[in-house]
Amino acid sequence: MSEIKTPTGNTYYPVIGLEIHAELNTASKMFSSSKNDPDEIAPNRNINPIDLGHPGTLPTINKKAIEHMIKIGLSVNGTIANFTEFDRKNYFYPDIPKGYQISQYKHPIVSGGELAGVLITRIHLEEDTGLSKHDRGDFSLVDFNRAGVPLMELVTEPVIVSAKEATDFAKELQLLLRYLGVGEANMEKGEMRVEANISVSKEKGKFGTKVEVKNLNSFKTVEKAIEFELDRMITLYEAGQEGDIVQETRGWDEAKQKTFSQRKKESSDDYRYFPEPDLPKLYLHELFNLEELKQNLSEVPATLRIRFKEQYNLAEKDVEIYVQNKHLAQYFEQVAEKISDLTVLQKASNFILSDIVYILENEENATLPNLDAFTEIVTLFAENKITSRGAKDMLLLSMTSMLEISPEVYANEHGLIQKNNSDELKPIIEKIIADNPKVVEEYKSGKESVLQFFLGQIMKETKGSANPKMCMELLKEMLM
Repeated sequence: MSEIKTPTGNTYYPVIGLEIHAELNTASKMFSSSKNDPDEIAPNRNINPIDLGHPGTLPTINKKAIEHMIKIGLSVNGTIANFTEFDRKNYFYPDIPKGYQISQYKHPIVSGGELAGVLITRIHLEEDTGLSKHDRGDFSLVDFNRAGVPLMELVTEPVIVSAKEATDFAKELQLLLRYLGVGEANMEKGEMRVEANISVSKEKGKFGTKVEVKNLNSFKTVEKAIEFELDRMITLYEAGQEGDIVQETRGWDEAKQKTFSQRKKESSDDYRYFPEPDLPKLYLHELFNLEELKQNLSEVPATLRIRFKEQYNLAEKDVEIYVQNKHLAQYFEQVAEKISDLTVLQKASNFILSDIVYILENEENATLPNLDAFTEIVTLFAENKITSRGAKDMLLLSMTSMLEISPEVYANEHGLIQKNNSDELKPIIEKIIADNPKVVEEYKSGKESVLQFFLGQIMKETKGSANPKMCMELLKEMLM
């Protein structure tokens, strides 16, 4: 939706840019040896004098965090800077013990790039801040466990035109970071935070007054906050009050489901950036083998989508489930190594995405089925030796560690092997027809739906082992 039309006949053009912060999963913090542990519950456990800005302490650069940034840049086809440096971003909050944040300004590690159809301006590296807690009534506390954690900041070009597009981009970035193994970007834990720069114009290609909505901590909140701001701005335009739209920072009130004004928007001059004197300049093309890093990159979601569709001819909705669940995608590929027939492999995929996913979600202690057992179950089903019901039952047993013999042996021992012999099925069908004369009359009077009744009786009599397709053919023949 690149434009919004109002009942008055006016057309408005949204312009949205995102700034997304995501913590990187290194063993230690960005500029100190303190542990980087997002799961730490006890406050101020993972801290040292460097994190707290004690006088006389000196930071040192975490090389792994730089490597993570290069991987991100390469995966979005960005330009990796040769020369880069860190800067001091000066501002005074209780959760910034030094009185400044070590960030990057003029020389980011990554410039340009594209993800999910959205152009990227830059990706730079900085340290995270502490966490202020305001749940004690008349005073606040600060937990510095997070202070100094490596923090990536990605800035998009202002080319996003809807709340949904913005949310889709943020989701794709989260997926990318997980695929690359550089961060979990769990929004519930605060490992990824989104800020949206939003404006509306009456003229296409023009920018309106920009408002920044900060610290959006869920995908649902990102979408709601952007939609609210677009509605708020358009309402002011429609009332002839566009002058009331001012450049400012706004927050999101979850209880009221609306944004609220926080402060006048700062400019870069307000932060008084200057190069960090305690850290060396970096020449990344000399410090890292970029070609080797590029060759060893993990497959990214966009590439996986294309490959799964082309290689396995899967439906787009099925491919997307695999993309969203990398562990499941890896299991499917292991199955694909054992099943060469594409038709049978697609049946295997159907079992994975329906039955296996359902069992994993609903059965306690369920695990992915043993590969050999699963491929044998799928093959038995594809060869019409067992019914869908039999396959599902054995899958459940396999995933709950109750299938101790091979599926084929189990199927034979428990009467699950499908009856495909018409001579064996005919006497059973004849008896069921003879026992239900009224239903036979209904069928002969044109009510074909009663065939399902007969099929149900046959399956009950054979304990589900009859071939349904063959039974239907025999029923129609014998009811003539």
